[in-house]
Amino acid sequence: MGSTSLWRYTNLAAVIHLLESRQITLLNPSTWDDSNDAFFMSVYKERKKASSVLALCFAESPQTYHHWRVFSHGTDGVCIEFDKFRLLKSLDADGGVKHGSINYARLRDVRRMTDIATEELPYVKRWPYKDEAEYRAVYVDHVDPKPFHDVPIPLNSINRITLSPWLATSLADSVKSHLKSKTGCSKLKIYRSTLIDNPNWKRRARSRHRRCSAALDA
Repeated sequence: MGSTSLWRYTNLAAVIHLLESRQITLLNPSTWDDSNDAFFMSVYKERKKASSVLALCFAESPQTYHHWRVFSHGTDGVCIEFDKFRLLKSLDADGGVKHGSINYARLRDVRRMTDIATEELPYVKRWPYKDEAEYRAVYVDHVDPKPFHDVPIPLNSINRITLSPWLATSLADSVKSHLKSKTGCSKLKIYRSTLIDNPNWKRRARSRHRRCSAALDA
């Protein structure tokens, strides 16, 4: 995709860690909800004879209800929009991290394959997940069995932070103030998503109703 951004759906704890440490964290994929995906990652680990294979997932498309509901549902959900160039530059500076877009394949196509190349395994996923538009970072360590791996990133790699659409509006300002109080974060763009409750969208319906009523009265 041609987007200049990558979106990470996560939670407030992860955002606080990022802002305080200036690092993003790759984690063990064994707990992923999609066991097919987790299995491919485990086979990749076996083939690489690695002690650790960790990963972090992003989206290559702007926010959708699907992304929020599946990856960041609940009041502590957060979406971080990254500057793609700056983020990937940081990932490239880490010698153990590779990254790339996910290739979504139909089952019939996989059946025709005699084998899936080792380096393709972390980037293959079933076709029904295509709407995720996923971009994935993968860390491999051949020595240490690590539970996580942190990658330093500059604060200017963050374009904006969007808080959960399920977060009560009465709480949003306090959350924003807390995040902005972190060192160097006062100018961060932080908003609450209005995806499921947008006043401007609703206003259009009222506007249409008023025009129709006025026409009838005339």
